[in-house]
Amino acid sequence: MSYNCLMPAQAKPNALEHRSFRLPRKLLGEIRRRADLSGVSQTALVERYLEEGVRMDEHPMIVFRNSPLGRRAMLAGTRLDVSHVADTVRAEGGSVEKGAAYLGLGSHHVRACIQYYAEYQVEVDAYARRVATENDRLREAHEREQALLAG
Repeated sequence: MSYNCLMPAQAKPNALEHRSFRLPRKLLGEIRRRADLSGVSQTALVERYLEEGVRMDEHPMIVFRNSPLGRRAMLAGTRLDVSHVADTVRAEGGSVEKGAAYLGLGSHHVRACIQYYAEYQVEVDAYARRVATENDRLREAHEREQALLAG
């Protein structure tokens, strides 16, 4: 069975280029099912799978997870976002070793996050800003609730 996918063109990074792939029927059924569950088009889901798969091949210690604020890059085997690791290294004066010690990780784990961050900084920073904005909103809501309860 053939599956059509739109891929980014070389000349224009945002332009889409048509490609055709043959995929097993069972896999196509799983893609349809996952797309329906996620509320996205099959094309969008396949594009995400391809994009994240290529990134995980290039950065094998990085995985992607859903969150209420969107997909996020994380250090495999931990609950740490790449943005959190990058912030920690910054707070430690740019020292990977000090950041690793603070987080209780090997320096190779922290370096993997920094390498990913260096390549996808705009995206990682955008996610971190969404987290900060939501944290501010939740803190303000909590303060209002506490003020009401205090009387």
